[in-house]
Amino acid sequence: MQLSPAIPILRIFSEQKAREHYLDFLGFTCEWEHRFEEGMPLYMEVKRGDLVIHLSEHHGDATPGSTIFVHVDDIDTLHQELIAKNYAYARPGVDDLPWGRVMQVGDPFGNRIRFCQPPA
Repeated sequence: MQLSPAIPILRIFSEQKAREHYLDFLGFTCEWEHRFEEGMPLYMEVKRGDLVIHLSEHHGDATPGSTIFVHVDDIDTLHQELIAKNYAYARPGVDDLPWGRVMQVGDPFGNRIRFCQPPA
């Protein structure tokens, strides 16, 4: 038996803000999206590299204010890429911590992604 990597589900409240943050700022691509019918809540999968996240407007799918922890192999390159976008709602920094170099990015809904480059 083999277990696959988990896919976190993050609660969102605005499709426009979610697309602006995850696609335009963080550089994810939308792999697919679903609505049961027009005007219903959005459920979508976004992906960047091997990182897959589900974003949901559905009440009860996830708790707002969640945090996911993501290993990255070159945090400085990711940091420079994000800072260069001059995104008005996020200018993350990088912290040197005992378990690695960490950059935390919050979304417009109170969720956070902690990108971490472990020590060599």
